[in-house]
Amino acid sequence: MGSERGAADSRELTLIGAGLAGCLLAILLSRRGWKVTVYERRGDPRIKGYESGRSINLALAERGRHALRAAGVEEVVMRQAVMMRGRMIHALDGSTMLQRYGRDDSEVIWSVHRADLNLTLLEAAERAGATIHFHRRLHTVDFDAGYARLIDDRDDQPHDIRFHTLIGSDGAGSALRAEMVRKAGFGERTEFLDHSYKELTIPPAADGGFLMEPNALHIWPRGRYMCIALPNDEGTFTVTLFLPNHPTPGHDEPSFASVRSGAEVRALFQRDFPDALPLIPDLERDWEHHPPGLLGTLYLDRWHLGARAVVLGDAAHAMVPFHGQGMNCAFEDCVALAEAMDAHPDLEQAFAAFEALRKPNAAAIQAMALENYIEMRDRVDDPDFLLQRELEQALQARHPTRFVPHYTMVTFMRTPYVQALARSEIQRRILVQATAGRDTLKGLDWDALAARVHAELPELEGAH
Repeated sequence: MGSERGAADSRELTLIGAGLAGCLLAILLSRRGWKVTVYERRGDPRIKGYESGRSINLALAERGRHALRAAGVEEVVMRQAVMMRGRMIHALDGSTMLQRYGRDDSEVIWSVHRADLNLTLLEAAERAGATIHFHRRLHTVDFDAGYARLIDDRDDQPHDIRFHTLIGSDGAGSALRAEMVRKAGFGERTEFLDHSYKELTIPPAADGGFLMEPNALHIWPRGRYMCIALPNDEGTFTVTLFLPNHPTPGHDEPSFASVRSGAEVRALFQRDFPDALPLIPDLERDWEHHPPGLLGTLYLDRWHLGARAVVLGDAAHAMVPFHGQGMNCAFEDCVALAEAMDAHPDLEQAFAAFEALRKPNAAAIQAMALENYIEMRDRVDDPDFLLQRELEQALQARHPTRFVPHYTMVTFMRTPYVQALARSEIQRRILVQATAGRDTLKGLDWDALAARVHAELPELEGAH
């Protein structure tokens, strides 16, 4: 199953899925002279509106912006993005506290609207020369013969195509991955959280403005559950409530098993999120009409099938959304795959190199995303956490090229996720041990801490 093919047809690629990663990859590869054809199971969003069961808005960070720059679309995307300086923590008593993500406004993340971003990338992919076919759901693949069957769900009509190479950018429920698993195993497994989520909406104010501080990611942390809200450029907020699927034995906490009706969710908000309640006029209706979303982490032993097929983004390594890195990681995949194909004319070698580079990094951000859920819902208002955070900022100020906060490496830099995870673990040990039994940083042995930082943390490339 090598990539020995005639020179005339060897520059043809078939992408499955015209979502965010599929469109971005289509731009990058079309610009490199590949003949790219994309098949998408949904209709053209420019004709029928954007349909998606996915989160309405996303957090765009430096990794994603780097990929958008590579595709020549960063400027148009950023015109619609809303800056988020940090986490706005909403306490039960209604008080708020902003925890900045970075040192200043050069270190922020951006809220982008999924539908607007997808349309921008779709238009750019077509301008770059990609051909996109809608209403084409991948049904079956004969990898050996190079044939695939697609179905138009409007009339159940099959459409058979010949392909040289398939690239799966078709998300967590990837049809191409299912066919690759059927053919070769791949050790696929998905670990679901015992939590799910529902999306709600805060509308704009009467004058079209925002009803809360727009330049923040709002969090209502409540221990084993939480609510978050991200701003949209039209003055709305997308609110996401994360709850356990079932109550923990011995805990009196809400869950999707106990909060079912509109009346029950109103009672929950009155008790636990009282400052958010008046901002969500359609709470009951949204609750009863929006199904809960599942949260899972997808693991695969392999991402490619010789030169015939490769998967990337959520199709290869879906993750929980708690680090805001799913899209950023998928976009980083797109750049890495395009660069691997530049470096290795043989596609089997290119896919192997891409997998070898990205698979450990995907596993690292999957682990960090799971960990960040506990931090967001349970630790952001914890005194020990806040003292460690204060020390982290002090050490960063004293040793800016060595002690680089976890969030900075993941979000404002393109430090490989594997390296960010390894350094974060060392730094957390230093923070926990230095603050153990303390209420303040007064009387710390800064010289001993400096010696430890220099001994355990080499200078980080790109830190300043």
